[in-house]
Amino acid sequence: MDLLIDVPVLVAAQQKMPMTKVVVADPKAGEVRVKMFASGVCHSCLHAYDGSHATPMPMILGDEGSGIVESVGSGVTTLVPGDHVIISWLLNCGTCPPCRDGKPAHCWAPSPFGALLDNTQRFKNAETGESVLHYGPATYAPYTVVPESSAIKIRKDMPLDKAALIGCSVTTGFGSVTNAAGARPGESVAIVGCGGVGLNAVQGARVAGANPIIAIDTSDAALQMAKKFGATHLINAAREDVVAETLKICPRGVNYSIAAVGSTKAMQNGVEILGAGGTMVILGAPPNGAVLELDPIFILGRERGIRGSKYGSSNPHVEFPMLIELYLAGKLDLDSLVTGNYRIDQSNEAFEVLAKGGAGRGLITFDQ
Repeated sequence: MDLLIDVPVLVAAQQKMPMTKVVVADPKAGEVRVKMFASGVCHSCLHAYDGSHATPMPMILGDEGSGIVESVGSGVTTLVPGDHVIISWLLNCGTCPPCRDGKPAHCWAPSPFGALLDNTQRFKNAETGESVLHYGPATYAPYTVVPESSAIKIRKDMPLDKAALIGCSVTTGFGSVTNAAGARPGESVAIVGCGGVGLNAVQGARVAGANPIIAIDTSDAALQMAKKFGATHLINAAREDVVAETLKICPRGVNYSIAAVGSTKAMQNGVEILGAGGTMVILGAPPNGAVLELDPIFILGRERGIRGSKYGSSNPHVEFPMLIELYLAGKLDLDSLVTGNYRIDQSNEAFEVLAKGGAGRGLITFDQ
C-alpha cells in the first residue's frame, strides 16, 4: 500500500527545502521499503543544496541512514519485514562481475542519478502527481525504497542512530586508509580535512596501527576532535605552512595522505607532503570544473602515486558488519561523531550548520 509522508524536497539550489507531502510507492520486484530511523547530514548533499554540484530537481536528499524493513517486493530473499538495516548509497545491481567481486563502486549497471535501477522513481508529489527524484537512497524521507542489495542487514543490538553513520562517512573515511591506502602498522598517514569523513580516516589510521597520524584542517574544533579520534599531530592550515610542518614531523614525507575535502589546494598539499613511494588517496569531491595541476617530475622521480577511493573502496556487505563489531568492541568511536541532532523539518538548519564548518556529524532522527 502506498504511504503518504511529509518530507523536505530540494526544489532550487540555495533555497530552503519546503516540507512537502509525498506518496511513497510499494517496493517493486527486488526492492525493499525501509522505515527510516536516522540519517546523517552529509557534505555531498550540501553540495546539491548549495548548488556547487549540478543536481536535477525536485529531489529528496540523503545518502546515509539506517532503519527497519517495512515491506519487501517479490523475489527478495535476504530480507524480511522487521530486519534492521543500514542503507548503502551505492544503488548497485548486485549481480555484475564487479558487484560479485565485492567492488560495487564499479558496478556496470548502477542506478541512474535520481532514480532506482529501472530508471524510475518511487516518490510522487501528493498534490501534483509529479515524480520526485532520489538522491541515491533518499534517506531524508521517513520511508524510502531501495534495491535489496542496498539494504544491509545488521544485528539488532546495534543502536540504529549510530548505525546510520556507517552508511557513508564512517565507511568512506575508514576504508580510505584500510582499503585504498592499505596502511600498515608504523606507516605514516596524514589526513587533509577533518570533517565527518576525515575524522573516520583518522579512526581508520588508528585501528590500522599507523604512526604518526597527522590531522590537517583549518578548524581548531575539528582538529581537537581528530586528536580525540587518534591523531598524534595537529596542523592548522589557516595559520601554518602545511608542507613545512608536515616535513618537520616526517622529514622524508608521509607514506599516505588522505585528501578528505574537496579543495584542490588541500589536494596539492596532499601530494607535496608525500615521501618516496607515497600515495595520496582522493576522497573529497571538488566543485564542478575544478582542476588539479601537478608537476609530473615530482610524481615520477620518487614513484609517488595518486588514486581515488569511492565509498572507502569497500564492500558494504562485508564492511558494515565489521565496523559494527569494532564499535561494539569499543575500538571505533561513533558516539563522539554526533555533534548535532535534528528533526526532519530542521534539515535546512542542519545544512546551515554544516556549511559554517561545524565539527563532527549532524544526525536527523525520525519519529518512531
